[in-house]
Order: sequence, then C-alpha cells, then structure tokens
Amino acid sequence: MKPFHQRLAELWTLNKRRPLTPEEMTEVQHCLSLNTKYVWEMAYLENMSLIASMTNDVDWQHEICIEIDRIEFGEKKKKPGRKSTD
Repeated sequence: MKPFHQRLAELWTLNKRRPLTPEEMTEVQHCLSLNTKYVWEMAYLENMSLIASMTNDVDWQHEICIEIDRIEFGEKKKKPGRKSTD
C-alpha cells in the first residue's frame, strides 16, 4: 500500500467523525493528486504491456513489468520504451 493511500484512508475515517481542518483538506487534495498520478501511470504501463503481449515482444513486456514493480514499490524510473539497437 502506498503511503498516500494509507493517509487518505486515515483522513476519510477522521472525516466520518468530524469535519476536517483546512490543513487536512489540503492533505486530502495532495493525496488525491498523487493517487491520480499513480493510477494514470499504472494504466499507461498496463496498456503498454498489452501491446507488448499482442506483438509478442517478450523483452519489452519484461521491461514494462519491471517498471510496474518499481512503481508499486516506490522506486522512480522513466517510462519504458524500445531500446535503440543501433
């Protein structure tokens, strides 16, 4: 679980008991922004993985799966693409 997912759940639980403070609302917005970025990145990679699978490009699909793992575990790296063979 990503830290922003955990914090968002905490804030949601707090909000069920009481109104959130302005600072907490700012945190909610920040967590939602991070969640949106995460979801879009994962959707992109899943789509690229599908394309790699449909074109039988096992090496590319392997690179994409490594990138998915990196994102899930919080490491940063550029989006995968085809490597130049020149």
